[in-house]
Amino acid sequence: MRRHSRRPDLRPETAWNSGRLSWWSRRHRLLFGRMHEDAQIEQTAFRGKGRVFCIASAGDTAMLLAGEHEVVACDINPTQLAYAQRRANGGVAETGDAERAMSVLRSFMPLVGWRKSLVRAFLDLSDVDQQMVFWREHLDTRRFRAGFDTLMCGPILHAVYAPRFLSSLPSKFGAVLRKRLERGFARHPNAANPYARALLLGETGEDRRQSAPGIRFVSADAASWLESCPARFFDGFALSNILDGAGQAYLSRLSQAVRHAATDGAVVVLRSFAEPPPGLSGNHAECDRAMLWGVVDVRSAQTF
Repeated sequence: MRRHSRRPDLRPETAWNSGRLSWWSRRHRLLFGRMHEDAQIEQTAFRGKGRVFCIASAGDTAMLLAGEHEVVACDINPTQLAYAQRRANGGVAETGDAERAMSVLRSFMPLVGWRKSLVRAFLDLSDVDQQMVFWREHLDTRRFRAGFDTLMCGPILHAVYAPRFLSSLPSKFGAVLRKRLERGFARHPNAANPYARALLLGETGEDRRQSAPGIRFVSADAASWLESCPARFFDGFALSNILDGAGQAYLSRLSQAVRHAATDGAVVVLRSFAEPPPGLSGNHAECDRAMLWGVVDVRSAQTF
């Protein structure tokens, strides 16, 4: 009787292995020209700590943390890593696929009555009570809700993004994301929130080049590199939303690798577009001025 050998599972452990957000483009594209994550959360969580591991992405978090910490920035996408390294050495900000997609969404704003002058008036406000009145009277209109929910519906998202990236999104994502925006506008003064201006107008105020030459950049999968690093090596882990688009096996592997590499008292910050699970006590999503996240989990590395 002929015996059949089992073929190895060659599927990537995470959606990030492909180096692209879409299902149709070539591998290893520049995905993010800037990070849509409020790194002040990591800055606060890691205060007083030493060596920090972070996902490189566009380099914003690594550069902010490098002022107070020894930083290792890791990314599985060599194109993204090279860009983050260029920025840390004073290079100019570039446009990634995520920013292009957001620009397309903003092009529909006039169709729902969002004139640029109206949006600028909203972004100039610094009183959150006034912001909520303005939001409800001028921006959160029936036409906006219908149009936004249509653009965020499953068929359109699946036409643009690879399925594994969409697996973590909650159902009726448009309605969920609108609630997150309203939560952010009710908490954070617009005039002092650069993430709100970048989101609604695409203006980042990044004319001045940044520089953080002391960062160590590593081209690798995060779990693989943490498995190989010395035990009790890092005091903080800024993991972005690395687990969006990853399976349970990779979650278990990454968790074990983080615990191996963590010192006593080390802290993890992990984001996700998913809605928070019940009982998540360390969720700081409402504190993130980028306003996009359902989960910003800040916790001890030993419980990760």
